[in-house]
Amino acid sequence: MSAGTLFDLSGRVALVTGARTGLGQGVARALAGAGADIVGLGSSPMPETAAIVTGLGRRFRQALVDLGARHDFAAVITDIETGFGPIDILVNNAGIIRRADVLDFSEEDWDAVMTVNLKSLFFLTQAVARSMAARGAAGRIISIASLLSFQGGIRVPSYTAAKHGVVGLTKLLANELAPKGITVNAIAPGYMVTDNTAALRADPVRERQILERIPAGRWGAIDDLATAVLFLAAPASGYVTGITLPVDGGWLAR
Repeated sequence: MSAGTLFDLSGRVALVTGARTGLGQGVARALAGAGADIVGLGSSPMPETAAIVTGLGRRFRQALVDLGARHDFAAVITDIETGFGPIDILVNNAGIIRRADVLDFSEEDWDAVMTVNLKSLFFLTQAVARSMAARGAAGRIISIASLLSFQGGIRVPSYTAAKHGVVGLTKLLANELAPKGITVNAIAPGYMVTDNTAALRADPVRERQILERIPAGRWGAIDDLATAVLFLAAPASGYVTGITLPVDGGWLAR
């Protein structure tokens, strides 16, 4: 395989959850730029993402699904694949966060985060993997983990538990799906310039503390995830499975 085709995703279909803005939109853009058609799954319309993908000459389909609710994910995937084509790549990007001191954290906030960030992630992955396995596809499943997959953090107990769970599920799924030709990996972004970090970046004290801890000396850009996503989605990466790849400017090394 030549270097020029290592990351060629022409003819493949990628399903990206939470693709409306931020990291999910950046992932969709990177995959479309490599030739993949994109299904964006989320609870709200995503016209900006649609325009980016179609502007790159790729097809785009929107799947309006609230991952905070219970669904028949097998039916969701059948509907997508019937009208758009078999899914070759799944990127589990969607996630929510709730903040409160551990002594005050509510069961409602615990359940909301765990449903979106872990339960729905598993059952959507299960539905996609069943389809991949049934047709003998060399599938690629990538989940977005977090630095809090490795650290405890503060005031985010359900988010931390869920992101630790993502890493554990990545390993389990890799073990069971590798014999079927499906790889399962995760990416752990560091402190990125997104809406979720706007408050931190606006606080001069917290921003200085964070930047002092990052060896690269800067916040991550959404496009910094592109090479990691393309590497793990690539046809040639079939012998890489069960890993969680930090993209954090060296944060975990310090």
